[in-house]
Amino acid sequence: MKAMFIQTVKGGALALALGFSAVQSQADTLADALVGSYNHSGLLDQNRALLRAADEGVAIAASALLPIIQWSAGAQRDFGRQLGTTSSSTVDVGTSNIALTASLLLYDSGSSAATIESSKETVLATRQTLVAIEQQVLLRAIEAFMGVRQASEFVALRQNNLRLLTQELRAANDRFEVGEVTRTDVALAQARLAQARSGLADAQADLLRARAEYTNVVGHKPGRLSSPPKVPNVETNVASAQAQAVRRHPQMISVQHSVSAAELLILAAEADMKPSITLSGRLRANNSTGASNGVTNGFVAVEVGGPLYAGGSLSAAMRRAMASRDAERGNLHVVRHDTQQNVASAIASLGAARARLQASERQIRAARVAFRGVREEATLGARTTLDVLDAEQELLDAEAARISAEVDEYVAAYTVLSTMGLLTATSLRLNVQQYDPTAYYNLVKDAPAVRSKQGQKLDKVLRALQKD
Repeated sequence: MKAMFIQTVKGGALALALGFSAVQSQADTLADALVGSYNHSGLLDQNRALLRAADEGVAIAASALLPIIQWSAGAQRDFGRQLGTTSSSTVDVGTSNIALTASLLLYDSGSSAATIESSKETVLATRQTLVAIEQQVLLRAIEAFMGVRQASEFVALRQNNLRLLTQELRAANDRFEVGEVTRTDVALAQARLAQARSGLADAQADLLRARAEYTNVVGHKPGRLSSPPKVPNVETNVASAQAQAVRRHPQMISVQHSVSAAELLILAAEADMKPSITLSGRLRANNSTGASNGVTNGFVAVEVGGPLYAGGSLSAAMRRAMASRDAERGNLHVVRHDTQQNVASAIASLGAARARLQASERQIRAARVAFRGVREEATLGARTTLDVLDAEQELLDAEAARISAEVDEYVAAYTVLSTMGLLTATSLRLNVQQYDPTAYYNLVKDAPAVRSKQGQKLDKVLRALQKD
């Protein structure tokens, strides 16, 4: 029955190359990280449970229009002495009874119907919240994957820099021995070497933190990470991206359903002030000790009624529903503008990252030429040791800037997809079994009885969920 909640992805709305066909041996790909985060996320499990709770809200609302049947049983024993004018007698009588009552709401001016529809809108809003959480989980996995790669490359860069500075210090000592440089040059080389060791320690600490984040998000420690696939093509026109985000972002859709749910609760509050019609009945059997026959009686009644005065609670409920509606409308305004801002910010970050990447590549080429030239000139005595160390530091800074820019470009591109509502397992064509939000709803929406066939199916599903 667990399969009722999951289905294999057969397609996607967005074709993003995630490197499935180019998986390196014993290497974790970005797709592996995304699949791991989707299957491992406790946050997704939490919000799936919240969605099932919202589904039950529809069942609870629907039960108001279904018959309510109750039973009761009791036993009573009366004893004592009954005094008369001329004599007295002992009283010892036992009675027992059993009763069956039933009621059915025939008409409530539309209150129950509005409540049911409001609950359905809440379910739709909660489903979109789940999609938004899914986007957060996948984006965090991308950031964790790229974070490990960035930290690993920084460690390798720092290690290489340490080797070069060690060579520079050795060369400075050799030149000092022959009188070509002063003790100051040697001290400068020693200081830069100590600084490089400190930078390497920081880079190694960053790598440990990045690996811990990856383990937390993906569910296992990172192995050797393969090169990420090509940066996805995304919409870079701000106006067009914003228009798409307003239409399809799950947070926007969720708040729109929340507004509809609040408006329907106003109708329910209005209907609560109007008359209702109820059909009720009762069947009761009594039996007394010493009596030859029991007594069975019952009744069937139709009742019409409505509130005349309820201490102002009904009016307060109406005002509260209207205030809640206004709050949701205000939230819709906030979410719309936040969504548009997030899109613009993400596209701006992407453009800046690409510009930094291009600039860093040019900077690396120039810094590498400059470093080689300065080092050659230093061997001829035309440059000082400080000049060589400064040139090497500029090259190191340029290479570090390129690594950061590459990671920033990648994360920014996927952030653009996230702000547009496109960073989902379906859109990314992830090879995962996706949670089906409609399966549980279809089982519970009609408020099935415990011993019904549908209720038995529901029990099996709940047991399957508990095994997870």
